Amino acid sequence: MTRLSANLGFLWPELELLDAIRAAEHAGFEAVEVHWPYITHAVEVALVLEELQIPLISLNTVGGDLASGDFGLAAVPGREAEARAHIDKAFAYGVDVSARYVHVLAGKSSGDEARATFVENLRYASAKGEEFGVGVLVEAISQHTQPGYFLSSIDEAAAIVTDVGRPNVKLLFDCYHVQLTDGNLIQRIATHLDLIGHIQIASVPERAEPDRGEVDYPALLRQVDELGYDGFVGAEYKPAGRTDDGLGWMAAIS
Repeated sequence: MTRLSANLGFLWPELELLDAIRAAEHAGFEAVEVHWPYITHAVEVALVLEELQIPLISLNTVGGDLASGDFGLAAVPGREAEARAHIDKAFAYGVDVSARYVHVLAGKSSGDEARATFVENLRYASAKGEEFGVGVLVEAISQHTQPGYFLSSIDEAAAIVTDVGRPNVKLLFDCYHVQLTDGNLIQRIATHLDLIGHIQIASVPERAEPDRGEVDYPALLRQVDELGYDGFVGAEYKPAGRTDDGLGWMAAIS
């Protein structure tokens, strides 16, 4: 049975984070995940999560200077100190809210030096995670969504996770990005299942509710369940209208 997590980076954007967590639980989500929660005090978030008895699956490292085009720094040579400061900040917050994972954003770069930088920063993040009991996620993000992002192929992301060689470093398998870049979703999920820590869904190509577009998510997620995936599935989509008005898809999936 699919267990759904609400990505509050996109869902209920009109609400403050604490209210969005409550809205997600009220709508029937069994977990939440966030992008950059840092303006809300971690203790406040932890209290709401404890009250509602739902986990926080993941949060992102800070993207760097977003206004200047940064989208993470972990694969950007020469900015290792900044990248590791962001990793430290994310894990500190993650521990306070009992997050299961920190998603380490690679940033915009390319080449062998960038890859080596990313691997070393992921090993640094892995050590932090082992210290605090929090996992690390690595995501391939499509060039359509983030032009210039270091990592767009799920197969290359899997190769990097394998090279890092730490059991707490896993793939964030975002079906939207993988379908845009690689396709063959169920084949790739089956191939990389042992490395997958979290799965996310959205319609393709609109990135709206997962009840339209070219991916049949009810069928896909039944196959994922049959493969033995036992993690949460994150709803990371941009609602076509009000979030509450577009949640009818949940009945078909869960």
